[in-house]
Amino acid sequence: MDLGLTGKRALVTGGTRGVGRGIVLELAKAGVDVITNYRQEGENVVSLEHELKQIGGRHAVLRADLTDPQQISGLLEQCGDRFDGRLDLVVNNAAAISHVPYPKLELAEWQRIIDTNLTAVHLVIQNALPLLGEGSSVIGVSSKSIEVGIPTRAHYTATKAALHGLLRTLAREFGSKGIRFNVLSLGVISTEALDAMPEEQRALMIERYSGKTCLGRLGTPEEVAGAVMWLASDLSRYVTGSVIGVDGGIS
Repeated sequence: MDLGLTGKRALVTGGTRGVGRGIVLELAKAGVDVITNYRQEGENVVSLEHELKQIGGRHAVLRADLTDPQQISGLLEQCGDRFDGRLDLVVNNAAAISHVPYPKLELAEWQRIIDTNLTAVHLVIQNALPLLGEGSSVIGVSSKSIEVGIPTRAHYTATKAALHGLLRTLAREFGSKGIRFNVLSLGVISTEALDAMPEEQRALMIERYSGKTCLGRLGTPEEVAGAVMWLASDLSRYVTGSVIGVDGGIS
């Protein structure tokens, strides 16, 4: 099905691995020109650049540390320069996570997660506003974990809960300009991080979380990308301020 995405221009943060990489590649295959960023050099950067070159289009994989406000500003300046001053889609995917018992959660680690998962989203959107116009779509990637809470992830879940409030508020503030803001709330998605686990641990994870879903399996980055493409298309033009579960019916 042609969603009419050819020629649209997108920024996907943190798109060289995991869910972000799946989003970048599926958007590119659908004809979207995509810019994404990374923080550290690595094989995943080189391989993504290679895949995007094979797909074709006006793509770029740029280095930018989203905990640095100046680098965020520079990233959005490059988006404007490369895409003739226009963005149709912004996907705030980049995030950090760690597992720390709450009594041992140091301020520096709290601040690191806040800076990456919340402040960076705020600054990316704020810097993107001059490039956004009628019909633009802004998406935040969140987690179903905020609905139940997970021990040792207090700092992470706090940022994801705040993301919901931020984007719902922006949906109200910018609705008159035709800019839409929505959140995708993800369940457990199978990525290379899961593949890297020891076999026994990986099998236990898959069995445990698959059993919690209605569909009896984990999700894939491509399935998350499907929701992103819908929100980027005119099919969702009356959808804003929403939190959409991409979770296989997990409970």
